[in-house]
Amino acid sequence: MTTLYGIKNCDTVRKARKWLEAHDVDYNFHDLRSDGLEKKDLTAWEKAVGWETLLNRRGTTWRQLPVADREGINKSKAIQLMLAHPAMIKRPVLVHNKGIHVGFKPGEYEALF
Repeated sequence: MTTLYGIKNCDTVRKARKWLEAHDVDYNFHDLRSDGLEKKDLTAWEKAVGWETLLNRRGTTWRQLPVADREGINKSKAIQLMLAHPAMIKRPVLVHNKGIHVGFKPGEYEALF
């Protein structure tokens, strides 16, 4: 089973969903805001791709954090922040065939499917 994790109003997530639907890929969509995120899932993603890949430092949520929260960021702190603020996770996260893929690029999805 393929699951796409993201936020439904995110432009990149919309592009990924549109690509999956156009290519008849059967998938489940999991909205990080409304459906939540379990620590075990985030921990598995971190082990697969690293916290630096998952943490979206370019987004509004990151920029609005107090400086003290952004300074000295490490794996533990990043995981706590992403659990508290799922919008801080780089999107989308695609779980397919037990693999984890972060972000959306049509060429990379072509290779996966």
